[in-house]
Amino acid sequence: MTISILLLQAEGVAESTGLHQILRDKFVEGNAFFMSLVALALVLGLAFCIERIIYLSLAEINARKFVGELDTLLSKGDVEGAKEKARSTVGPVASVCYQGLLRMREPADAIERSMESYANVQLALLEKGSAWIKLFIAIAPSLGFLGTVIGMVMAFENIEGAGDISPTIVAEGMKVALITTIFGIISAIILQLFYNYIITKIDRLTAQMEESAISLIDSIEKYRNKE
Repeated sequence: MTISILLLQAEGVAESTGLHQILRDKFVEGNAFFMSLVALALVLGLAFCIERIIYLSLAEINARKFVGELDTLLSKGDVEGAKEKARSTVGPVASVCYQGLLRMREPADAIERSMESYANVQLALLEKGSAWIKLFIAIAPSLGFLGTVIGMVMAFENIEGAGDISPTIVAEGMKVALITTIFGIISAIILQLFYNYIITKIDRLTAQMEESAISLIDSIEKYRNKE
């Protein structure tokens, strides 16, 4: 039984090593210069994606629970406690609510406009760096297609030099063309998946800001009516 497990583990190691070797060989065969550019676009794009995902994850809170706590404090007449709660809580939802609490003595329309304006500022911060991700999504396949063109040029140069058309003569150029295109498209797909996940998180935070702003205005109105 133990021998069988060891054999399976050895086969797994061999398979992973084989995959690594295949990727390295294809990287070299696809023209190291163009493949390096595609890899650089992928790495930089992933760096921006990871930074955004970490930032957005840290910005997320339980918005309904937070607004409920603010409503409880306001119902008790503890305005300063509500402000302190909003000020000490991280994230765009708390920041927008804090702006509303600072202007709670103003008319409801003024409070709403203030919170909406600050929400736009927070949205810009949430979307910071997204343009770079979209740029690398566009660059990765473009570099792959550029490698395709270069590979085709190499194939025609080989044909011209040999004065003949045969699979062996055009194989090198066609291999460069196809491999660079494949890696460019794969890189773009990976970045696109991360980008869509980031946009989903931004949309969720935006919805939370809007919902929290409406709930806070209702809480402020109830506080005023009690006064």
